Amino acid sequence: MDAVFKALADPSRRRLLDRLRDRNGQTLRELCAGLEMARQSVSKHLTVLEAAELVTTARRGREKLHYLNAAPINAIAERWISRFDRERANALADLTRALEQSPMDSKTFIYTTYIRATPEKLWQALTDPALTDRYWGVRFTTDWTEGSLLTWSQGGAEISHPDQVVLTYEPHRRLAYTWHTFTPQWAQAVGISEEVRAELAAERRSHVTFDIEPHDDQVKLTVTHDFDPAGALYSMCCQGWPTVLSSLKTLLETGEPLPAPHAS
Repeated sequence: MDAVFKALADPSRRRLLDRLRDRNGQTLRELCAGLEMARQSVSKHLTVLEAAELVTTARRGREKLHYLNAAPINAIAERWISRFDRERANALADLTRALEQSPMDSKTFIYTTYIRATPEKLWQALTDPALTDRYWGVRFTTDWTEGSLLTWSQGGAEISHPDQVVLTYEPHRRLAYTWHTFTPQWAQAVGISEEVRAELAAERRSHVTFDIEPHDDQVKLTVTHDFDPAGALYSMCCQGWPTVLSSLKTLLETGEPLPAPHAS
């Protein structure tokens, strides 16, 4: 965590993180705009932030986009917050939540985390319904062939739709599928109001991609979720993904997922 604290210690780098918090997915040119720093200086600061995993990047055509990554903040919270009194812990938790929520004008949510596991074990955790149920509360029924239907089961509700399909299936490397359909049965099972469900159902169907890369004795997992930025799903996913992925990481590293939010 030394690299994270070192990166956060510089006010210029904190300002760059603030700009990504305000609008995620910016190019180097966009980040330089309005700053009293040379392009080379901004580039150097971004290199430090990337090395500390506070910023992750993605290519869109010829452009390199920069995204705020909340995983290191989560790691700090998991390791250190229990050592503080409740008031300080609550203040740090507020900071974590702020960093985890991508801005509303971005079309993409990206989250990168490092897990002490093999690509094979991580792949199994992403595709085996018995494992996804443990850390996510979701089960998938599919043959995982590209283009195949993907049945999503959650809270006792089973959701299927012709547009709910596997997009990419490259074992131990990349997995992608479209997001589930917001049925009344699903909404009732997970405690979502009909008003919110109708709003979600009116949005463009989103899709999620999991990229897996070996990294020394760990595995780098990058989750990219593309969806309609103006709808309610965006906010829900930005808040939900860090919890799901933290539970996945904990399951693979300890054998047990994080306790459910309602658990004592």
